Amino acid sequence: MNQIETLLTERHLPELLRLVDGRPVTRENWEERRAELVDILCREVYGYAPSAPHHVTVTEQKCKKKDYAGKGTTRELILSFPTDKGEFSFPVVEVIPTDGTKVPMFVMVNFRPDVPDRYLPVEEILDAGCGVIRIYYNDIAFDGEDGFAGGLAAMYDREKYTWGKIRMWAFAASRVMDYLQTTDYADKERIAVVGHSRLGKTALLTAATDSRFAMACANCSGCTGDAISRNKAGESVKAINQKFPYWFCDTYKQYGDREEEMPFDQHFLVAAIAPRRVALGSAVEDIWADPDSQYLSACAASPAWELFGQKGFVHPDRLPKVGDRLDAGDLAFHLREGTHFFSRADWHRYLCLI
Repeated sequence: MNQIETLLTERHLPELLRLVDGRPVTRENWEERRAELVDILCREVYGYAPSAPHHVTVTEQKCKKKDYAGKGTTRELILSFPTDKGEFSFPVVEVIPTDGTKVPMFVMVNFRPDVPDRYLPVEEILDAGCGVIRIYYNDIAFDGEDGFAGGLAAMYDREKYTWGKIRMWAFAASRVMDYLQTTDYADKERIAVVGHSRLGKTALLTAATDSRFAMACANCSGCTGDAISRNKAGESVKAINQKFPYWFCDTYKQYGDREEEMPFDQHFLVAAIAPRRVALGSAVEDIWADPDSQYLSACAASPAWELFGQKGFVHPDRLPKVGDRLDAGDLAFHLREGTHFFSRADWHRYLCLI
């Protein structure tokens, strides 16, 4: 047994490639297993969401052509859709190249409404031939304890839907995808969802629950994102539920200090995106996220891609080292110098992969 196999065995992870009824998972029944993975994660962690609305209405508020030295067009839009308690609307900002060609698009859920932003280097995205749509997460659901009384949460019956706010932010990202499907400039085969930290968790969940996304880019997503929870360093299931209980459904709280009893771990979330592309980013000083557990999650999820004859996660038989850029397969991982941050170095990795 090699080093990585030994480390994974020590984590005692639930089996990925076996259906709930005991049947082995094959390429032919993968979608059945993928649906099981998503259901387990919604039931135990993120909560169940309403069905997608029948339509999304788009209203343009402002348009600035020849922005960013003439390289981009910036549009401020309002997206609206029907809910159980009336219409819900939220603003987005879209920046696309001015050359008129079809382009890859990033749907970014961000911490601030600013465009550009320290996490959102718009001009560099344009220079890479891509476009971006920014969602400000507090426009969807307030990132704080409000008793689920405001924003999107207020538009549905809490007794009927158990979703936490990460699931709500992911739901909004899918409504942006609804809009992108109607455009003539978006390359429908190259639309990625991207986020950092809690919004990296959101990016993974978005792609797991919406197969229209070709790629998920999860930057420093850590606990309840891309990092294995069993024997994890830094943030634990107990700690994250104590500080941010509104991110998740109530069921998840039972697993504090009981990770070994979970019928899942975070490699389920990463694998639920297969056979589409996933890009995971980590930072060596981000001990709270635990780069080793992020890396091992990618190792554990890789067999889902291998079912399809794809390379999955191509890695050496060791734990990650600073400077690793492991992207020879459809499951990519990088470890950079520095702290918990969404840097331009991270963006350049994701721009290379779309």
